[in-house]
Amino acid sequence: MTPPSIVRTNTAELYDAYVMKSYARAPLTLVRGSGVSVWDDTGREYLDFTSGVAVSALGHCHPAWVAAIRHQAGELIHTSNLFRHPLQGELARRLVQQAGPGRVFFCNSGAEANEGLLKLARLHGLKKSGVEGKCIKVIGAHWAFHGRTFGGMSATPQEKIQKGFRPLLSGFAFGELNNVPSFAELIDEDTAAIFVETVQGEGGIKVCTDEFLWGLRQLCDRHNLLLMLDEVQSGLGRTGAFYAFQPSGVRADAIGMAKGLGGGYPIGAFWAAEKHADLFTPGSHGSTFGGTPLACAAALAVLDTLERENLIAKVAANGAAWKTELEKLAADFPRQVKAVTGRGYMLGIALHADPAPCLAALRESGLLVPSAGGNTIRLLPPLIATPEHLTRATALIRGVLATKAPV
Repeated sequence: MTPPSIVRTNTAELYDAYVMKSYARAPLTLVRGSGVSVWDDTGREYLDFTSGVAVSALGHCHPAWVAAIRHQAGELIHTSNLFRHPLQGELARRLVQQAGPGRVFFCNSGAEANEGLLKLARLHGLKKSGVEGKCIKVIGAHWAFHGRTFGGMSATPQEKIQKGFRPLLSGFAFGELNNVPSFAELIDEDTAAIFVETVQGEGGIKVCTDEFLWGLRQLCDRHNLLLMLDEVQSGLGRTGAFYAFQPSGVRADAIGMAKGLGGGYPIGAFWAAEKHADLFTPGSHGSTFGGTPLACAAALAVLDTLERENLIAKVAANGAAWKTELEKLAADFPRQVKAVTGRGYMLGIALHADPAPCLAALRESGLLVPSAGGNTIRLLPPLIATPEHLTRATALIRGVLATKAPV
């Protein structure tokens, strides 16, 4: 059904009058999407390399995903977690197959998934010390982003996130990414866990090295700490592996995930290894809308499509070749481009200046991308993007850098 004409003709005015101004939105009204493209209310097409900030893993309106949603909407939408339903059990099984022996809790977002991990850390600290409120310290990384709940903000050492909301939760300390000694020196008897993003998204597409992850694993084993990995943005195939940490061979104790898991439908989850999963008992955690039949149908459609279309392997191969092409931009435009970072379809072009003018110019050129880390153009194409789509995006970026980028 076509929305009423007043919605299309007056969208900007309606937002200005009635929607909270908590986002710096682009002057763009999107009304339709298909594959890797979206269209605005004037009929103009854009290449969407924002993907709902890594949410639309299968692009827009993938036929298999749409069919799964339609079918489930006509069968069973919501039950509450007071009862079982087949799709949640199957989705949990599929995620455990990837993560390792353990159990899964379902929620609605990455922030909720990370909040669950922080609660898990506190339960582990209680088990470790025997005194509630004593062993609660969690060590994270500078430039991290773990969400905008009070737990997530407390674990996010960025002034723009924390300003205005203090006092935050106590019990957080921060080391330097890829610097194991900086984490080791923060560990004391009150430490319960280490919590990092395998690839920092909002922080500027900074990747944990294998050596760093192994160093954290050794610290956790030595001091009886949980190694908790935030894969909310980097998981579900985005970096060319189901989870971004998997190529390192490191074993995690807990993993947070969301974004691409539902392919556009809200769902989050966290996994805990078998020996820690029983820290949660009936009544210790909950979610009204977590893991509904409709949400699980969407997620299972994503997983099925990733397998059927061999998308993760394609992301690994295409992403590596694409990164090589993007790195040529750094060589060709050294006054604008500092570096190209990331893996797979989670790449960043770090600039020497504010990326805002570039983002606006790219939008005018027909490419939608978000920023990250204050100076980085973030590239998050749908996992269905082909080499042709990537080449087209690279050409648009090159054109902007040549004509409009800040120097």
